Amino acid sequence: MRIMIILSALLMQLCLGATYSWSVYVQHLKTLVGITQTQAQIPFSIFYFVFPLTMIFSGTLIDKFGPRLAAISGGLLFGSGWIVSSFGIHNFTWTILGNGVIAGIGAGIAYIVPISTCIKWFPNNKGLVTGVAVAGFGGGAALVSSVAGYLLQLNFTPFTLFGYLGWAFIILIVFSGFFMQNPPDYSKTDTIQLGFREVLTDRRFIILYFAMFTGLAAGFAINANIKEFYQSATLMTGVTAVSFFAIANAIGRVVWGGIFDRFNSRNVIQLNLLAQALLLFASPFIVTSPIGLQLFAAIAGFNYGGVLVIYAGSVARIWGAEKVGSIYGWLFSA
Repeated sequence: MRIMIILSALLMQLCLGATYSWSVYVQHLKTLVGITQTQAQIPFSIFYFVFPLTMIFSGTLIDKFGPRLAAISGGLLFGSGWIVSSFGIHNFTWTILGNGVIAGIGAGIAYIVPISTCIKWFPNNKGLVTGVAVAGFGGGAALVSSVAGYLLQLNFTPFTLFGYLGWAFIILIVFSGFFMQNPPDYSKTDTIQLGFREVLTDRRFIILYFAMFTGLAAGFAINANIKEFYQSATLMTGVTAVSFFAIANAIGRVVWGGIFDRFNSRNVIQLNLLAQALLLFASPFIVTSPIGLQLFAAIAGFNYGGVLVIYAGSVARIWGAEKVGSIYGWLFSA
């Protein structure tokens, strides 16, 4: 059963990570709909706001209804959002509503399920198992960006792809969701009762929150505009950069998770933030060619992958595995 938990978690995250391939569609949306760069980024920006906002409440849903129902309902919403966005060819508002709001809510509900579930099943390897579980999130962006980039060159429109992807996500996430369940020996009566005010005013939570905010902000700025770092980049150069970022992101989650299990949280967080800061400082000297762009994307993705692992593991270390669902949701709002 433990192996099915891991595989199902990977498959779920593979689907949920698809939104992070958004930069592949931007140029086509600008041309097809006649919108600006900023307008084309609105669905992704709203998604990135709604996604963590929903996670604040997803932990409560998991505790109340169980991980299986939370995963399935989140998957239905996420896939439906992509389907709704396919109507954006007639009015771009549908794409904003679908990919931004509906898919964001679905992802916020479903994303935390495999993380909290895997930590409960593997309490002695919190960092590594979290990294493995969410590696699919980065892998999903790589897979979808590569496939979408190829199909876009064959004159498929982004809106056509949104519809196909939406149905695929519903099927795959709902299937995976059936395997999401707590360990047989898990009991809610064993959990520590903590009020939100008690957690939010905890000095440790505040430090984690601002550290995670810094790490996420750096990664988001790069991920949403990778192609723009090198103005001479062609479509395929940009697609390749997105893929490198996503693949390295997936690898980084596993590697940083393994590092986290061997060192204390403070040192790992400091190392991750330092690595991101140094990369951004060095970016003008690295991104001077297509190869430089790929290298920059890979390192950025690797570091960003760590952000999405070490803080979930830190929550489990401080407050216990059973509180990851609720507390990490608040932390992820950073």
